[in-house]
Amino acid sequence: MPSAPPPATRTLVVGESVADVVQPLQGAATTHPGGSPANVAYGLARLGHPVTLLTELGHDPHGALLREHLASAGVDVLVQPSSTPRRTPVATARLGADGAATYEFAIDWTLDATPLPPGTGHVHAGSIAAYLAPGADAVTELLTAARADATVSFDPNIRPGLLVDHADAVARTARLVAAADVVKASDEDLAWLYPGEDPLAVARRWADAGAGLVVVTHGADGAVAVAGGRTLRVAPVAVRVADTVGAGDAFMAALLHGLHRRGLLGPGPARDHLHAAGVDALGNVLATAARAAAVTVGRPGANPPTLAELEA
Repeated sequence: MPSAPPPATRTLVVGESVADVVQPLQGAATTHPGGSPANVAYGLARLGHPVTLLTELGHDPHGALLREHLASAGVDVLVQPSSTPRRTPVATARLGADGAATYEFAIDWTLDATPLPPGTGHVHAGSIAAYLAPGADAVTELLTAARADATVSFDPNIRPGLLVDHADAVARTARLVAAADVVKASDEDLAWLYPGEDPLAVARRWADAGAGLVVVTHGADGAVAVAGGRTLRVAPVAVRVADTVGAGDAFMAALLHGLHRRGLLGPGPARDHLHAAGVDALGNVLATAARAAAVTVGRPGANPPTLAELEA
């Protein structure tokens, strides 16, 4: 494993950008930039990484909000003109008494297959874009092809309200996990995909399928990671919860950030280094990802930490 952080390689994040309308139990709704892949791209850029987001945005006020938000962190937004929708996707998050969110969506996903932008060393995808037809097929093709030149990560971030075919979702998940070097999922994702199965057993199965690192998050109970045939428990970080919007995406961005800095993502030997690292060598990376999630749940909306906040 390299002793010093290698030069940053560009990450391509593929997936939806969404205007998140947050409706609290009391008071007026507010609109925040969101969408899981967009949140990951934004979080990575705030941590100092060069990032391109391949997404779909409409030419409307919500689209302008999202473009401005992503640009403020330095995200390079790539939108295919042929797949630009008339309206920017919208997700309405209704908050419960504990701050947890339930979602309603108005979203289409029609992405065409596209080659990797030059200089891409890592590709991340997940959530709605990985499952919603017709664009989901292009995402699977892109991640599978990317393995020749880049490492790959995947976060299912399941949205049950948009998935009508459970068997198809399970099959898509298996194909994407097989293409990934890093997989992060929540216990809620796994409960929907594999009802009644032990999340740790699923994580081990995914690691056996070829992923170098599999992480299952358990909200306030922390996370568990599987790598190199071993398991590591990740302690939660105590924080007063404002809401949980974007917490998993902040965890994902900080996880990729930590792996990048250790030379475990990118072209060349990075994949081999990742698969040889094991969970003991990744403890600090996972603890940092947990801190990033804690910062995010401590304030409203999908607002991940900057590098200065993460290192404070």
